[in-house]
Amino acid sequence: MNALSGYNTSGKPLKITIAGVRGIVGETLTPELLVNFSQAFGTYAGPGRVLVSRDTRVSGRMVEPCVCSGLTATGCEVVRLGVVPTPALQLAVRQSDAIGGVAITAGHNDARWNALKFCREDGIYLNDKQAEELLNVYHQKEFTKAAWDKLPPVGSDEFAGDCHLEAIKQQIDVDAIRAAGLKVAIDCANGACSKFTPRFLADLGCEVVAINDDPDLPFPHEPLPTPPNLSQLRALVAAAKADVGFAHDADGDRLGIVTETGEAPGEEYTLCLAAEMVLGRGDPGPVVTNLSTTMAIDDIARKYGRKVIRAGVGQVFIAESALNYEAAIAGEGSGGIVFPRINYAHDSIAALAHILNLVVERRQPLSTLVAEVPKYTIVKREIVCPPQRAYTVLEELRRGLEAPWAEAVDLDDGIKLIGSDRWVHIRVSMTEPRIRVIAEASAEGLAMDLADDYARLVERSM
Repeated sequence: MNALSGYNTSGKPLKITIAGVRGIVGETLTPELLVNFSQAFGTYAGPGRVLVSRDTRVSGRMVEPCVCSGLTATGCEVVRLGVVPTPALQLAVRQSDAIGGVAITAGHNDARWNALKFCREDGIYLNDKQAEELLNVYHQKEFTKAAWDKLPPVGSDEFAGDCHLEAIKQQIDVDAIRAAGLKVAIDCANGACSKFTPRFLADLGCEVVAINDDPDLPFPHEPLPTPPNLSQLRALVAAAKADVGFAHDADGDRLGIVTETGEAPGEEYTLCLAAEMVLGRGDPGPVVTNLSTTMAIDDIARKYGRKVIRAGVGQVFIAESALNYEAAIAGEGSGGIVFPRINYAHDSIAALAHILNLVVERRQPLSTLVAEVPKYTIVKREIVCPPQRAYTVLEELRRGLEAPWAEAVDLDDGIKLIGSDRWVHIRVSMTEPRIRVIAEASAEGLAMDLADDYARLVERSM
């Protein structure tokens, strides 16, 4: 799995990968590039209807018209969904006759960044082969050109977000959650879920205590729901005496959690708790996850007699594997969870709903449910590396790598060394100019030593 491009010729960050195209607005993510990529997608996917959504970044006001113009120029019928969670866009594409969709969001990147993420007619992001085909169209610049009198009007759909919430409600015990009367604290990061999650929780009978729920304000912190970014939420849970706290990212695909005791156990627990709910209610099929996700999910799957299938890191790999293997649930340790009975997309509102359902069904506080998840320590390190150098570094590292403890090596996505009680995964980020080193072990000290040792090996290879 390779990045299709890395930096532009000026050395400024522009990432073009299977995850789409992303860059810093005002530097590399220019109106010309946005229009051209949109023309490329319209040429590749069209003719037909294309749905377009965005998150709350200020730059979305510039990016959205560029995308609509490029698509319209090829003769595509554009339907604007406005600011909605990305999984709402993906569900709307899947349930309609649209030929695809474009999500304008840079996910967990800071507000300087924006991006285009392209999905096909089933609502799943383009896979690597399809993304390469799109990139070829972009580079050739031979775009479909609709005649002046054949340009379709740009429409709008104000109901995609609400349809998404209704689809989630169909998969949970709404009456039981309403009867429980839980107090829920929520940090929406002023992102795409700001107008949806508080209303959704209130409709579930929850007492809602929300912060950072104004989509017109900037991100209050890095829009990534990891423990270092949850200090506000932890304080809110304690002050409000909430039963549970949840945190969204910018576009509604990742979910972080905080227990009633104020603990932020980490985004790995999002998948583990959601899997407990889905497997416990008997949804058929295996569990799909990525190569960098905790071994705890293997223990949970084993408890319910299910297999675990591991795919490459990234939503498209998880979603396609979930579809192909008819999974009960799929997801990543980043907090992005796929619920196949709803959609083949990372969906943080659906994850939130299922975890609430688990708390109510088990009649236990969230801290107890977290404590019951098998314990491993996972440690993550990042090494800044220009994308054009990253894969050479990994290849050099692979040739000289020795790990007597490893019982298997997986090269599907970078390098993963696998032992009976530990693993190390070294891979190139698809969204940032970095090489990631993730290590997990049953002992905390061992996990930290593995992460540090292999991070140093990467640095020496550079």
